[in-house]
Amino acid sequence: MLDHTGFVVTDLEASRRFYDAVAQALGLGTLTINDQAFLLGKSAEEPVPSLWIGTAIPSYWPQGARPAANPMHVAFQADSKARVQAFHDAALAAGGRDHGAPGPRPEFGYYGAFVLDPDGNNIEATYRGPDALET
Repeated sequence: MLDHTGFVVTDLEASRRFYDAVAQALGLGTLTINDQAFLLGKSAEEPVPSLWIGTAIPSYWPQGARPAANPMHVAFQADSKARVQAFHDAALAAGGRDHGAPGPRPEFGYYGAFVLDPDGNNIEATYRGPDALET
């Protein structure tokens, strides 16, 4: 449904470290666009749909807007509970903060985990397989 979306970060190096770890844990890839931005997508060879992450202020932002003034929520699909756990572990090791340990989320019908990225954006991994709600 989506082609791309994105958000501005305050520290590209810290964000790149965090999102490289998240991408690897989920079997995804990152691609450098320039010295101010990168993409996170299926792979470097298949970057669409993608999440644009950078320090450049978009031309469509209203005057006075700033990074993470309104934290974003992004949920990535995972193909197993193990991938959700790997996402959570990798995100914490790469500078993320726990915002919901891996586990069943019966109210939403999936197994998921939440972390906050270096700018406070709420990043999630979800698994919706047949055993998602089993403990």
